[in-house]
Amino acid sequence: MATPEIKLPRDGVSSANTNPSLEKTEPSSFTDRRLTGNDSGEEDVIPTAAFSTSLGEQSIKYHYLTFETDLPAPSTIVTSLPDGRAAPEPPNLSNYVSPFTWSESRKSFITWLSCAVTVVTAYTAGAYSPAIAQMSAEWDVSEEAALVGITTFTTGFAIAPMVLAPFSEFNGRKPVFVASGILFVICQLCCAVTRSFPGMLVARFFVGVGGSTFSTMVGGVVSDIYHTKDRNTPMALFSGAALCGTGLGPLVSGFIAQHTSWRWVFYVQVIDCGLMILAVILFFKETRGSVLLSRKAHLLNTWYEKREHAGFSGFMMPCNDGSGKTESQRIRWKVKSDEERESLAKMIKVSLYRPFCGFPRAMISGQTASNYHPDLLLTEPVCFWFSMWVAFSWAVLYLTFGAIPLVFTTNHGFNLEQNGAVFAGKSWLHSSQPVFVFVIGLTRGPAISVGAIISTILSIWQEKVAMRFGKLSSTPEGRLYFSCIESALMPIGLFW
Repeated sequence: MATPEIKLPRDGVSSANTNPSLEKTEPSSFTDRRLTGNDSGEEDVIPTAAFSTSLGEQSIKYHYLTFETDLPAPSTIVTSLPDGRAAPEPPNLSNYVSPFTWSESRKSFITWLSCAVTVVTAYTAGAYSPAIAQMSAEWDVSEEAALVGITTFTTGFAIAPMVLAPFSEFNGRKPVFVASGILFVICQLCCAVTRSFPGMLVARFFVGVGGSTFSTMVGGVVSDIYHTKDRNTPMALFSGAALCGTGLGPLVSGFIAQHTSWRWVFYVQVIDCGLMILAVILFFKETRGSVLLSRKAHLLNTWYEKREHAGFSGFMMPCNDGSGKTESQRIRWKVKSDEERESLAKMIKVSLYRPFCGFPRAMISGQTASNYHPDLLLTEPVCFWFSMWVAFSWAVLYLTFGAIPLVFTTNHGFNLEQNGAVFAGKSWLHSSQPVFVFVIGLTRGPAISVGAIISTILSIWQEKVAMRFGKLSSTPEGRLYFSCIESALMPIGLFW
């Protein structure tokens, strides 16, 4: 009789733990071998039917699964059923390893793909303003009223992440990216074909909702695949991508609006956004470690159930007495993060409430008053003042979308293309923490891409300088040395 091999894929989290595939060979007679872990190393031979029947009477034992867990070998390799069916094939677990252990090339690809999508969504923020004059004329509204489309975009952009972020904890990053990306493209198309100004405002709101995840959750993607000490470079690239995209919007859309109609401003966005979302659907891999682990546990548990239904019961697990012996058990895997996670409704409630007025964890989780810990905006001075600074910085940016065309068209007779060139001339600089973005100048000339590249290089370089002089501590405050200097450049740039 042939001796087919049953291979169980196994994974690990370090190069030192290669975890080769487990193999067992089917014996020539209708028996099964069960390891008892006795000192002599001998095996007890038990009839398969009797052994499987005894296993079938056992209760299922649940064990916690981690990425470091060594998966056990099957204790039965011959079915107890009379039809002699084959064992179900083991699942392929190659896609369920820890994202921290991915190859550098895979991490780099995910980072660059995320940055490319960030460029597209940032481009959308500024692409609206060059078309304002044409939309105002078509719908007989003032240009000031037409600017409300920027307000509705930023409103959706601000609110959506607080609702969508908890979904990524349950379902992972990719489903949220795909769903919001599809909404993003559809609403861009609605902007292009709408026949009314209110329709444009509503569509712009949902464009902000769909685009928000690509600018707010990419930081989470970076933290999913890089350890803290390795995050500076990818976060700098992400920040540089956002800066480039913001300036490219008015530049490209000004050229389009000058030579075609305002609707093509949005048709072009439908095309490039659609292509990027297609790339995310095809090539983006899930990065949320807890979600991957939960999927791995579900996959293994499903396989275990199929084995038991086919008459193959039990896996060799260590005994609980600490003797080092093994015994056959009916097992299932569970994930600790799944048990500790709050319900989706409660997580959304926390996400919506906590940023504004602080929310005691005791009230959320039902803990005692001794665990009262108010949080964030109104109770954490560092969070409050940096939030105020970032809000002011971005407010200045979005104000220029309306102010620059007004000033340069009225005072200098610029057309749409030339106004777009003024936007492209914004130089930006940001600190080693990409959340702190500072406007440092408004100059004429195609400088924004160069400025973003320079700022990205500085963000990477300044960390090395800080480490060389021992100024970069393990705390977040250790990254603020350069921010203290660079923050002064914003008011200087405004008066340039």
